[in-house]
Amino acid sequence: MNWRLTPLPPEADLETRDVLRRAATAHRYLAELKGVSSSIPNQGVLINSLGLQEAKDSSAIENIVTTHDELYRDSLFPDLPHTAAAKEVNRYAAALKEGYEAVKASGLLTCNNIRAVQAVIVGNDAGFRRQPGTELRNDQTGETIYVPPQSGDEVRDLMANLERYINDDDVGPADPLVRMAVIHFQFESIHPFYDGNGRTGRLLNVLYLVRCGLLDVPVLYLSRRIIRAKAQYYRALQDVRDHAAWEAWIIYMLGVVEETARHTIGLVRRIDGAMTDYKRRIRRDHPKLYSQDLIACLFMHPYTRIGSIERDLDVGRATAAKYLGALTAGGFLDKHRVGRANYYVNRALFEILATPEPSAPET
Repeated sequence: MNWRLTPLPPEADLETRDVLRRAATAHRYLAELKGVSSSIPNQGVLINSLGLQEAKDSSAIENIVTTHDELYRDSLFPDLPHTAAAKEVNRYAAALKEGYEAVKASGLLTCNNIRAVQAVIVGNDAGFRRQPGTELRNDQTGETIYVPPQSGDEVRDLMANLERYINDDDVGPADPLVRMAVIHFQFESIHPFYDGNGRTGRLLNVLYLVRCGLLDVPVLYLSRRIIRAKAQYYRALQDVRDHAAWEAWIIYMLGVVEETARHTIGLVRRIDGAMTDYKRRIRRDHPKLYSQDLIACLFMHPYTRIGSIERDLDVGRATAAKYLGALTAGGFLDKHRVGRANYYVNRALFEILATPEPSAPET
């Protein structure tokens, strides 16, 4: 409890032999994921569909739980009444897109970016903590397990230091995946916001990998792996504070990167395979409907509606309805109704996202 957070870089040997060995393997799968992702003609397909999945998993770590159906319907019909959890998850997905666009535009990941992302996640712009009193407690026992920096000045100074470490590779130079683990630990330990720190911190991981050029699009979402063993994640974080266990923490995070990359490789390949199947069958059975833009539209989101087809394909409402009717009759889509509106479910994409396969096999 007397441990005090210090500025980066850490005074520790971060790149031990075991860390570098594990980093090499993680890099191999990350490079493979980057290559596989580039094979999808419309990158928005991955950003949208996998972004929603990450939003769901990251929010679930904070006990914000929604179903795939609630999540997809809420994002398709934002004006209709839905569960509070679904609305929160969709805010996370919107924050991911905003953060990605900012990083791609500037090549930087700044405190302003981080504040903007968190503001979207929580739905307010309270900014960094200014008042003391924040403590992290055990959910079951109520015991205080960690007290983050209390003064507003200290929070701002540590975040300024973190910003420099994120964007200046010469500050404590190390492998970028090692730096990602350090950044994640530091952000979660600063705990700079009144709310949304966990979700914001997990989102920063993938934004940092984009900033470093290790990914072109934000498709490596670590929350799926973390939620399967939350206790291990929180214990590894706390062990750095209690025992300076940097090597164990970094190896843990590298393992999360490796496993998630392997899983996502399989996921992207399944999405690509489903797109290829739809493309082949629609071109064969409905040649007058077929276009690359139609395929992209169907896979941009598991659920679609007449208005989306109108907008994305620049066709009239009657034509959009005709397209969706034909695709429903052909077994590509399932038609449903909410309120007075119809929506259409891409069977293949929904099944891929709702029941993902295990990680890709070793190669």
